Amino acid sequence: MSMKQKSETHGTPISSVEVTNVSPNGLWILLQDKEWFLPFKDFPWFREAAIGKVMNVQALSADHFYWPDLDIDLDLESIAHPERFPLVSGAKFQ
Repeated sequence: MSMKQKSETHGTPISSVEVTNVSPNGLWILLQDKEWFLPFKDFPWFREAAIGKVMNVQALSADHFYWPDLDIDLDLESIAHPERFPLVSGAKFQ
């Protein structure tokens, strides 16, 4: 009997997330059949990012999202209630 391990996929696929629009004020993402607005005033890391990097988002779980090209991860709670999660950053955003 071989001791090789075989990687298998278990469970159901994670919900998908998609950036549906980017405007001068922020971006919209579609997840779980609901669209969410991320204003640049609350999520300034996206403001100067290249559109291709903003569009490249992954769902790590049903409520945790990651932009690998920007090294940004957000959970649904911080998107729904950004006022509960004040920004902590040495960078100054205008």
